[in-house]
Amino acid sequence: MNIFKELYAYREMIFSLVHRDLKGRYKGSVLGFAWTFLNPLLQLAVYTMVFSIILRNNIKDFYLFLFVALVPWIFFNTCITGGAGCIRAQGDMIKKIYFPREVIPVSFVTSQFVNMCLSLLVVFAALLLAGYPLRLSALIWMPVVMVIEYFVALGMTFLVSGVTVYWRDVEYFMGIIGMAWQFATPVMYGLEQVPERLVPFFRLNPMTPVIVAYRDILYYGRAPQMETLLSAVIFGVVIVAVGYMVFRHLKKHFAEEL
Repeated sequence: MNIFKELYAYREMIFSLVHRDLKGRYKGSVLGFAWTFLNPLLQLAVYTMVFSIILRNNIKDFYLFLFVALVPWIFFNTCITGGAGCIRAQGDMIKKIYFPREVIPVSFVTSQFVNMCLSLLVVFAALLLAGYPLRLSALIWMPVVMVIEYFVALGMTFLVSGVTVYWRDVEYFMGIIGMAWQFATPVMYGLEQVPERLVPFFRLNPMTPVIVAYRDILYYGRAPQMETLLSAVIFGVVIVAVGYMVFRHLKKHFAEEL
C-alpha cells in the first residue's frame, strides 16, 4: 500500500510530467495539438482507401473492423516500445532528486492513455458516420476494458523500463517484439479466423481478450462476453503485479547504472 500512498503524494509531479509530454509532443509544428486528432483521421482515410478499393476483404467495412482494434493496439505498442526507454530518458532527474521511480512509468503510460482517449473520439465519429450505432448497453463496458488495458500496459512498461536500465539493447529489441506481437494479436483479423488448433495459444496472449472486447463493443455493438472480461482482468492483475515486483527490485540501483 505504500506505493499507492507515495504515488498519491507525488500526484502533482505525475500530472506535470503528463502535461509536459502532451504539450511537447507536437511542439514546433504548425498544427500543434491538432495532430492528436489528425493522426487517427489520416490513418482512417488511408485504411478506407486501401481496404475499400485495393485490398478488398469479405468483412463488412473492414477499415472500421481494423480501426477499432488498431487505436487501442497503438496505445499498448507505444507503451512497450517507447516506455522501454522512459527511465533512461529521465536519468538526470533520477540522479539529482528523490521521488518514487514509479512516477516515470506511470506518467508515461498515462500520457499515452490520454492520447488514446482522444483518438477514440475519432473512432466514435467514424462509426456514427458509417451508420454503426453506439449502444449504451455495450458502451458501459468501455471504461472497464480501458482500465484493464491501462494496467496491462503499465505492468509491461514497469518491466521493460526497469530492465532497459541494465540492458539497453532491450529498448531496440522491443520494436521487433511489438511488431511480432501485433501479428499474434487479432488486430488485423478476427479470432474466428484463427485455426481452431491454434486458438488456445492465442488466448494466452494478454492482449487478445482486450482487443476482442474493444471490437465487440465498438464494431459489433454488443457487450463483451464475461469469459473475455475475466481473462482480461486476470492478465491485467498478473502482469501489473509481476511488472511492478521486477521494477521494485531493479530500481534500487537505477542512479548508479544511469
